[in-house]
Amino acid sequence: MTQMAAHADNYPPYFANAAFDIVAIAASAGGLTAITQVLSTLPREFTAAIAVVQHLAPQYRSLMADILSRRTVLNVKQAAEGDNINPGIVYIAPPNRHLLANCDGTLSLSQSELVHFLRPSADLLFESVAASYQDRAIAVVLSGTGSDGAMGVEAIKKMGGTVIVQDEKTAEFSGMPTAAINTGNVDFILPLAEISAALVNLVMGDG
Repeated sequence: MTQMAAHADNYPPYFANAAFDIVAIAASAGGLTAITQVLSTLPREFTAAIAVVQHLAPQYRSLMADILSRRTVLNVKQAAEGDNINPGIVYIAPPNRHLLANCDGTLSLSQSELVHFLRPSADLLFESVAASYQDRAIAVVLSGTGSDGAMGVEAIKKMGGTVIVQDEKTAEFSGMPTAAINTGNVDFILPLAEISAALVNLVMGDG
């Protein structure tokens, strides 16, 4: 692909049959239910990678990857330092680690300082995805308290990416969706039940 060659030095490889290469999902309170609903209805052949930040208690081992694996046909794993970002795989941020996407198509984990008292931070994930994937990135903000993700949403839009936010009326906790919507940088505000179909349509063009 000529596009791939043109960006070879500073841009991750484009995935085949995908209009977007990565979907970054952020959630907090009420998020596991929301994330499960979105992932459970995505097809096995989904052609983008998915990175997930869910605010978790830092002192406990996360069972999120195990739980989600039983509810989606996609491969789900807790992200590890240096993981290659591949289509059809869901990467979950580990407890107490920021999850970052790099320009070489790998993931990094960081214990850098808390952002809004949080680690992992949706803002840091979104900002790294925006920098690395630019207009090939989608950010999704689901149920949660607080405003994490709002700054990152602005970064996604500034770099030409697409932003989807769960309709506040269908969110168990509306803080994060409301903060994202209030930035004015949101492309789609959708009921939870419609987000999966929108992702398939955007990424694969056959929704």
